[in-house]
Amino acid sequence: MKICGVDDAGRGSMLGPLVISGISIEKKNIRKLTKLGVKDSKKLTAKKRQELFKEIIKIVDDYYIAKITPKSIDSSVKKHALNELEAKYMAKVVSKLNPDTSYVDSCDVNPKRFGEEISKMSGNHKIKSYHHADSKYVVVSAASILSKVTRDKAIEKLQKDYPVGSGYPSDSKTVSFVSDFYKKNGKMPTFVRKSWKPVQEMMGV
Repeated sequence: MKICGVDDAGRGSMLGPLVISGISIEKKNIRKLTKLGVKDSKKLTAKKRQELFKEIIKIVDDYYIAKITPKSIDSSVKKHALNELEAKYMAKVVSKLNPDTSYVDSCDVNPKRFGEEISKMSGNHKIKSYHHADSKYVVVSAASILSKVTRDKAIEKLQKDYPVGSGYPSDSKTVSFVSDFYKKNGKMPTFVRKSWKPVQEMMGV
C-alpha cells in the first residue's frame, strides 16, 4: 500500500517560484518519518528542515519536486485560475509517483472540490484533500519540508544578486527592493509576480 503526501511552498510570495512536492512511501514505513521528527515545515528551523530533507529522501520510495515560474503564476492569476494551476501540478506529482492513496494540502476553500479536481487530472487517483494537511499527516509534512527547502534555495540564489528579502509582501525588505527596482528600471525583474496586488500598485496598474 503506497501512500503519497503533497504540499506546496511559496504560494503567497511576491517573487520566486511556487514549489510543489510529493513523496511516496509504503504505509508500513510511515512511522519512520514520525520517528525522524518530521512535522509541518513551518514548525521547524531552516537548519532542521535541511537535515530532514536529506533523511526524508533516503527513507521514502520516491519523491518528485516541481517548480512553477512567476510567468505561469501570472497567466493563471489573470484567468482567476491559481487553484487550478496548483491542482494541475499536484496531479502531475501524483501521476509521477502513482500511489494507492494521496493526501494533499488544499489551497481551495472547498477541499473536497480541490481533491476531485486533482483526481480527475491525474487519471482518477484516490485523493484525500484537507486544510492543514501538513500538520495532520506526516506524509504531507514530509512533502512540505521538501517544498520549503527547495523554495528557500531558490530565494537564496536570488539573494546572491539582489536584496530580495524573504519574498513575501509582509517583508519590508522585499517590498522596498521591488519598488526601487521598478522606479530605477521602469520594469519588473522576471522573477517577480506581476499579477500580485502590491506589485500592480507599484506599477500603477
